[in-house]
Amino acid sequence: MKARRQFQGMIAIARFNWPFYLAALAALTASGAAFLLVPDLKFTAAIAFACAAYFIFVSLSVTHLIYDCSDLYRWSWLDRALQGLPMRQAILCHSGFDETSSELREKFRDVQWNILDHHDPDRMTEPSIRRARALFPPAAGTLACRYDDWPVTAESADVVFGLLAIHELRTESERSAWFAEARRCLRLGGRVVLAEHVRDVANFLAFGPGFLHFHSSANWRRGWEQAGLRCRDQFHVTPFVQIFVLTAP
Repeated sequence: MKARRQFQGMIAIARFNWPFYLAALAALTASGAAFLLVPDLKFTAAIAFACAAYFIFVSLSVTHLIYDCSDLYRWSWLDRALQGLPMRQAILCHSGFDETSSELREKFRDVQWNILDHHDPDRMTEPSIRRARALFPPAAGTLACRYDDWPVTAESADVVFGLLAIHELRTESERSAWFAEARRCLRLGGRVVLAEHVRDVANFLAFGPGFLHFHSSANWRRGWEQAGLRCRDQFHVTPFVQIFVLTAP
């Protein structure tokens, strides 16, 4: 596979979320100036400077660790997730930003792929998604479809992948409906492989209030259990990304 560029992931995330980093940089500059020029504001300015510097340095460093330095996009963790499973047909679902289908197609060249795009501009209104979609449009052959109505034959897929994308379905009922469609499309013995940040201490320390965009492990569990799936394996790729491997009972 083509090697990822050294800072590819970090730069992409910074581009998608540039207003936040620009605001943090402005706060860093203003608080630094206030610390030096306004003695009565030194304590407040120091706190503001530390918070802005923490956000910029820590969030970008963790992003670089996850997306550029870890095993996440080197894919060896799939050996554990897919262990013992023959893979002939697979589904990859995303929510408007697809940076993995080309790599997975190259890694699994003998697999027949369905790439599904669940992007809904009326529901997924965050500016970062619009920027990501504009910079990286869907790959050729991608099928646009609702999260709860896939143009895929029932019991036809060995694996359904949802990789850092399904959290864009913001309600538990939407995620449960997505899991129900995944189950419908799975062959007997098939698996759902879900990779997500979760709302936990590690992601709070890394991304601050941004961790609220993620869902808790318990919330994910309720969604797949409502769809009749169970978790056969769960593990981390870095402390910030969890992998859930699901099957039908």
